[in-house]
Amino acid sequence: MNQLNTLQEVKLSNGETLTYRKRDGGDELVVLVHGNMTSSKHWDLLLESMDASFTIYAVDLRGFGGSTYNTRITKIKDFSDDVKLWIDELQLKDFTMIGWSTGGDVAMQFCADYEGLCKKLVLFASGSTRGYPFFASNEDGSPNLSKRLGTIEEVEQDGMKTIPMQHMYDTENREGLKVVWNSAIYTNKQPENVRYEEYVDDMLTQRNLADVYHALNTFNISAVNNEIATGTNQVKDIQIPTLILYGDRDYVVPELMTNEIIEDFKGRAHVKKLANCGHSPLVDSLEEVTEAIEQFISA
Repeated sequence: MNQLNTLQEVKLSNGETLTYRKRDGGDELVVLVHGNMTSSKHWDLLLESMDASFTIYAVDLRGFGGSTYNTRITKIKDFSDDVKLWIDELQLKDFTMIGWSTGGDVAMQFCADYEGLCKKLVLFASGSTRGYPFFASNEDGSPNLSKRLGTIEEVEQDGMKTIPMQHMYDTENREGLKVVWNSAIYTNKQPENVRYEEYVDDMLTQRNLADVYHALNTFNISAVNNEIATGTNQVKDIQIPTLILYGDRDYVVPELMTNEIIEDFKGRAHVKKLANCGHSPLVDSLEEVTEAIEQFISA
């Protein structure tokens, strides 16, 4: 069996079990944290392309991939605390953490809470330091920017986003999921067919869709209070070298949110904008992304 398709597992002290993929390599350690609607599987292109000098770990967050979902998460910190327990079990240190989309928020929360483990941080099409707002919907399906939902119950009952997406999961509507991804994520290139089908298989493992929406909506480590979440200003505690990678045609995380991260890091982060690239830089710009990450880690 291909090593990258082999899931290993770690039982955590909080009763959850996290699965992960490991690509053996040299002494330079990298930890990958995936986003919403994905798992460690969606890192396969990077796992295959990075130089052999890197040993890479890609974790499945609670409720994704092969990991358990015994207790519902309520906030992004639940994910990052799981990652801390997982890292402790594997006795990892002095690694670079790369967080993609929701995984970027998880990675930022981890680095803010647990100094001394992660030496560099890569935010990869990341959610904002100020969270990802979940707005109510107008009758035509457009977001009502004047009404941000505040509770998990409201998010669960949202008829324009949560309910339709959850229905696609429940009915294993593969073509519906592809329509969503082709319109929002694969806005430039699409994966080749076999890999795309594997990605859809992976999407269907998720068991916490509404919970993740709510956790993103209430996440805020900035110094700016938003409509429903007081900023903790923990972003000031992330002092390690940080690279922000984002695409110029990302329709999931708009440039406004990336600019919030840049502003909140107050000049501490390196920034690279990827041309002709959407929310899946590994599909759109694999060579450029791999080179940028390797150079940043090795610098």
